[in-house]
Amino acid sequence: MPDSPQLITSDDGISALLERVRTVAVLGIKPPEAGGPAFYVPEYAQRAGLRIIPAPVYFPDVTTILGEPVFRRVAEIGERVDLVDVFRRSVDIPAHVDDLLAARPHAVWFQLGIRNDDVAARLAAAGIAVVQDRCLQIELKKRGR
Repeated sequence: MPDSPQLITSDDGISALLERVRTVAVLGIKPPEAGGPAFYVPEYAQRAGLRIIPAPVYFPDVTTILGEPVFRRVAEIGERVDLVDVFRRSVDIPAHVDDLLAARPHAVWFQLGIRNDDVAARLAAAGIAVVQDRCLQIELKKRGR
C-alpha cells in the first residue's frame, strides 16, 4: 500500500523521513534507572547522531535525561522539532493531541506496538506526518545508522 502524503507506512517513506530528521523530542522517555525501550531506544538514536529532547510523562524530579534538559510538554521546547517519538500506550495518546498540534513537529512516530488511527488522522489533517507501530531503533539500524 503506498503512503499517503502524511501517513507513512512504506520502507521508502520511512527512509525519506529519517533522512530529514535531526532533532527528536521523545514523549514518554524514561530515565536510565527506569530502563526499558523508553530509555534505550532514544539512547541509541542519540548515539546514531540525532539530537534527543526528553519529554517524560512521569518522573517529576528528573531534570535531565541523556544529558539534555527535560521538558514537560513538547510545545514548551521552544523550537520546532523534526520528529516526536511517542512512548505512550495507544489509549493514552489522545491526551497528548493538543500538545502535539501546538508543537507542530514535522512528524510524529508511534513506537512498535503503538497505534491510534484517530489521532494519526487528526495529526495528518494538520499537516504532520505520522508513522505508527514501528521501532525507531530498528528502522535506524536497517539504514546503517
